[in-house]
Order: sequence, then C-alpha cells, then structure tokens
Amino acid sequence: MGLSHKIALTALFGACLLKVGPVMAQQTTYPIIPYPTSLNAGTGSFNITSATRITADARFANEVFQLNKLIKNGLGVALTKSASGASIAFKYDAGIKAEEGYKLDINSKALTITAATPTGAFRAVETIRQLLPAGIEGAGIKQKQLSLPALNISDQPAYAWRGMHLDVSRHFFSIEYLRKFIDMMALYKMNKFHLHLTDDQGWRVEIKKYPKLTTEGAWRTFNNQDTACMKLAKDNPDFIIDPKHITKKNGKTLYGGFYTQQQLRDLVAYAATKHIDIIPEIDMPGHMMAAINSYPFLTCNGENKFGELFSLPICPANESTYEFAQNIFTEIMDIFPSKYIHIGGDEVDRSDWGKSAAVKEFMAKEGIKDLPGLHSYFINRMEKFFNSKGRKLIGWDEVIEGGISPTAIIMYWRGWVPDAPVKAAKNGNQVIMTPGEPLYFDNFPDQYSISKVYHFNPIPAKLNAQEAKAIIGAQANTWSERIPTEQRADYMVMPRMTALAELLWTNKDEYDSYLKRLPMHYKRLDNLKIHYRLPDLPNMVTENVFTDADTLSIKKPMADMQIRYTTDGSLPMATSKEITAPLIIKTPQTIKVAAFTPTGSRGDIYTLNYKQQSYAKAVNPASVNDGLIANYYKAFFKQTSLISKAKVDSTFTTNSISVPKTVNAPSFAITYRGYINLPATGVYTFYLNCDDGGILKIADRMVVDNDGNHSAIEKNGQVALSKGLQPFALDFIEGGGGFALGLKYSINGSTPAEVPSPWFKH
Repeated sequence: MGLSHKIALTALFGACLLKVGPVMAQQTTYPIIPYPTSLNAGTGSFNITSATRITADARFANEVFQLNKLIKNGLGVALTKSASGASIAFKYDAGIKAEEGYKLDINSKALTITAATPTGAFRAVETIRQLLPAGIEGAGIKQKQLSLPALNISDQPAYAWRGMHLDVSRHFFSIEYLRKFIDMMALYKMNKFHLHLTDDQGWRVEIKKYPKLTTEGAWRTFNNQDTACMKLAKDNPDFIIDPKHITKKNGKTLYGGFYTQQQLRDLVAYAATKHIDIIPEIDMPGHMMAAINSYPFLTCNGENKFGELFSLPICPANESTYEFAQNIFTEIMDIFPSKYIHIGGDEVDRSDWGKSAAVKEFMAKEGIKDLPGLHSYFINRMEKFFNSKGRKLIGWDEVIEGGISPTAIIMYWRGWVPDAPVKAAKNGNQVIMTPGEPLYFDNFPDQYSISKVYHFNPIPAKLNAQEAKAIIGAQANTWSERIPTEQRADYMVMPRMTALAELLWTNKDEYDSYLKRLPMHYKRLDNLKIHYRLPDLPNMVTENVFTDADTLSIKKPMADMQIRYTTDGSLPMATSKEITAPLIIKTPQTIKVAAFTPTGSRGDIYTLNYKQQSYAKAVNPASVNDGLIANYYKAFFKQTSLISKAKVDSTFTTNSISVPKTVNAPSFAITYRGYINLPATGVYTFYLNCDDGGILKIADRMVVDNDGNHSAIEKNGQVALSKGLQPFALDFIEGGGGFALGLKYSINGSTPAEVPSPWFKH
C-alpha cells in the first residue's frame, strides 16, 4: 500500500471546454488583462490591411504612433494618416471624466478610440494590442491582414496608483532593462514606476555636485548578498552575478554601475510616451552607507557601519546634512519631473542618534521630545523643501511614528503594523498599500502567490467609506538582494504583476476567468523575451513516503509543456528524459523534475525525495486531555534547534496550530507538544506554512523541515502512520517583521484540509 499521485498528463486547458456561464465564456473569448470595466461583444471583425487609414485629433499624435508601431510590426508597413475617410479614428470627448478612461468601439467597418486625454487613448491602444495576435510582438512573421473582434468597451481604472518598484542598488540593472520593465508595465496598464536608486549597497544616480557618490559609491567588492546569489547559482543560472556589471580596478574585482543624468532624462521621456510616471527614491536618513563612505561628514560621530539591525543614519543635528540633502534632491528634481519624490525614511537606527551629545543639544534647542520626533523633524523639514519646489513627499510608513504633516503620502509596507495605514488615513494622508505579504515580489513565489495578489484588499478593514478614499492604490516592490540578473527579475515579477494589474484596474473578483485568460498571454510574453515564471506543477510533494510502492505522474499546466526528470542528482535539462507515463517508485531515491516550454524556458526545479517506511505504531498513554501544550519563548532564534537552550517565558494549552493574539514580542518561538489522534492508518501528507521557520515531527520522524528565517513558505512531507495516538512535536520561530503559521494535512492523496482540533491531545 502506498500513496499514489494519479494525475493524468492531460492539459489543464481541457477545463476551458467545460460548460461555463455566458460572462465567463465572453471573458475567455477576449483574453484581456486587466479586464475592462464594461465589454459588450459584437458580431464579426474589423480587418486591418496596408490600405487602412488613420485619422486623429492632434492631441493624440503619440498614441497614433504607438498603435501604428504595433500594426507595422504585424503587417510590415505602417498605416497612412488621412484627414477623412479613415476607418481607424482617435476622437476627443470631454465627457469622459476619468483621466485614464476611454471607449473603444470596433465593428466590421471601423475602429474608434474615444478619450479625453492622451493617457486614456494610450490605455485603449494597449487593450487593442492584447486583442491582436501575439505574433505582432518581436520579430514575428508579417501578415497581410490583422483582425480584431467586434466589441464595445467602456473602461477606466478603479485605483489611480498602480505601481511597480525596482531596487537597482542591491543589484544593478541596465538602462535597456529599465525600458523593458516600462514596456512590461505599459502592456498591463500599470502607471507608476518607483525607482529605488540608492541604498547601503550602491549609489546609482549621477550627482554632479557630489561626484564621489558614483565614482566610489556605485562600486563595491562582492558582499554577502552577492555570495548568497553565487551559492544559489549552483542550481539555477538566473542567480549568476551579471558579468556586465563586473569590472577590475586597481587589482580589485568590483561590482556596480550607475546611470548618468542624461540616461535618466531619456528614460523619463521614454516612460512618458507610455504614460508611466517614474518616481525616484533617494533613501534617507537611513540606508545611506554608500554616501557616507565618500562623505563622512554626514554622520554624527564619524562611524559608518551596521548597528544591531540597520546601518547607521546620517546626522539630523548638522546643518551640513540638510545642505547635502537639498543639493541632492535639487538635481534629482531636475532629472525627474514627477510631482512625487520618495525620501524613503525607513529602517532608521535612531539609537545611534541618542548617543550623540550634538544631537541631544539640537533636540533641546528645537524642543524635540524623543528620537521618533527627531526622525519626523528631518522628514517634515525635507517635505517643506519638496513643497517649495512644487513636489509631494512620499515616505515609508515609519515616518508617521513621530508625527507627519497630512500633505505627505505614506507608503505602507510593514504588514506587522496593521494600524499604520489606518493612522495615516485618519491623519488625512493619502496612502499607497505595499505590504510585504503579498506585494513584495522579491519573496519567492509559489503556487499560492498569484491568488494572494489577486485577492489582496487594499482597503484596511478599520477604515469607513470616507476614510477609505485616502487609499489611492497599491504597488508591488521588487527588492534585489537575491535578484542579480534581468532574467531573475522577469521571473519574480511575471506573471504576478498581471494579477496586481487586474486587482487595481478592474477590482472585481473574476479569478476563475483570470486564470483562463492568463495562459493566453504566455505566447506574447515569449515573443517579448520576458522570462516569466512558468505555472506550478500541481500536487507536488517534496518528501515522499511509500510502504510498498509509489506512483509519480504529473498534470501539465500548459498543453505544450514537456516534463523532464533526472535520477542522478543532476539538474533537468531540455535533453533529459521526459515523463510520458507514470513512474513507478519501488526503491528510495531522489528525482528532480522540471517543466520546459517549446521556447526552451525551464520552470522551477522540484526535488522529490522518496523513502520507504513502515507504519509507525500508535502509543497508549495512561490518560490524555484535549489540546497541545505550547511553550512560549520571548527571544530571537535563527533556527529552531536553538530553542532548547532558551528559558520558557510562559506555557499554554491550544487546540490549533496558531499564534495567540496575546503574543506581542517582536521575535519569539513557540513549541507545540502532545499527540495527534489519527482516525485511520495511511500515508499522511502534512503542509507546514510558516514565516519565519518551523519543523514538524510525528512519531519521532521528521516530516517537514521549513526551518530558518524567511518569508511565508509552505513546505510539505509525508509520514506512514498507524491509526491512533502518535507523538506530535512542532517548533516555530519568528525573527521579526510579521509572521504566518498554518498546518494542513491530507491522507492517501485527499484534498489538503486543516487539521481538526479534536485530533490534538496531550
């Protein structure tokens, strides 16, 4: 007897052939992401040939160019403009009140785009782009005609701020890649590109008044982030440090790079043609190590190092600090015309200020009561400078802690401080939602990532309808500590960004429809050379157990995929053996599995370990009570093995694997001990989701090892167990920054479910 993964090699696309309602059928007929506010199907199609003509209101000249560029890529020739008699028309309508709103009417004789602004007209062009064949992207085969389905669309976004963020400091990205990133955003109607230009690990923007910021601050020897990527590169070439950004200088190997001011002005102009606003971030007063290295006068005490958690900040008690900051931002504002400038303001080691006599004197002089107040003094003073230049300040949510003016915009990221956006909104601030879970796209994606993004609610529950108007949108952040290549950046962003785009533009729960529309975009992304993450292989268990034999077969999430595998420890390649029939497992072994597309893209590599077990015998304690015994430790642990050396702070009984609301320590551990009372003999699979780490042992057998400090990750494992009471031990650690903990089970291939509370005993 053994667990059998009996999954046919038929494609998931077969689900599309099942009976669906008329709305679902219409949405899959028009595979647009984000889906329009209103779409009514027509009859027939509109055909575009080299003889088709375009007419347009003069204000839409750029949008005509953008559409013609797409058509030329499909037909091989651009369409001629005509003052009359044209069948493609761009029309102005002041009655469309939404800045990005548009109407699109397609029938057999004409295509009409109506908008009040060039932005709205461009969003219509991107809708047309998705209705055209994927072959218009890249160097496809030119066609004699392009066809568009007859329909009528009225469309506008639900949220004004639909943002993407890219950190170019931890790892650097070429100006060409930034253009590609902008193109990717435009395709899905995203409109705000937050460019994180500076941090401890590198200064990436030329500042003429302070040239050493780039001659020195843009370069570094390999650091711990680089070496972490190098280790990962052994199994995945996406983690190889990009050689384009490595150089030799004075006998040293240096990594880095920067953008000239002219390069960034050109980038801003390029983004403007796609109606995308670039928001620069110069992070201060913390995260300034790269600047301090070259200009040590910025510190309070001459030190430039990491404190307990963060690097030491610049000194807000020195007038020279403000002169430096204002000079920096003056040049930044000359490059970036955006009305928004991001000052960062996060993760400031304020304790360093508290050690400075000059700071204490300054606080007394200015009537500043505490260090959060000093932090706010710096931010508020810089905001006044921004406002004097006609700009609006954006800061991460820490800036509200010591008091902030209601005119600043707050970017909420700390998911473990749920009241931060509520306090900001009640203070009158506009708020952009960017919580780490689920909107940190540098967190490793898994089978739940897209759903979490799609179903994220930007409106905090504690806001009433009026206060909710302060939430102007949301943004995904892509921090690059573990993203050293452009290919890896593509993988981390796509296709998660498509889910965010539909959330923020359409804001309707059409998830089932979205999942059917999404695969229709992959060919377009292939043609655009976007190395998106392939769909997950379903029902994969990494730690497998069998008593006699097991069966491995895998359902292909895309019809043209090939599933390939190895058994010798090597990584699956496009030439490895293909799974064309179920594999019968009769001996302990390790199988590595990966999916491949016809274009050669490889999906995630799954390492499946198989071991043979007998059923663990049940135990018979003299007496048992309901629930598990849980020990609570108020301390920081890097791994669960260190818990045994710590002192228990309190003990409680619980009938679920969860963290009580009374737990408020920033870092802690909980151990759960007792028994699990199983209703039947079988091979059980357990799914442990945790942030940070956890391990699960049952019957003194390791079942799931999800140890270490990391974001929310689900890992799974199997164990062969007899009916009755089995010893149960789960250890969980939280290192700070928000936590997650959950445990599910299945038996003999059943659908995963929460472990029933009555099963837990002690």
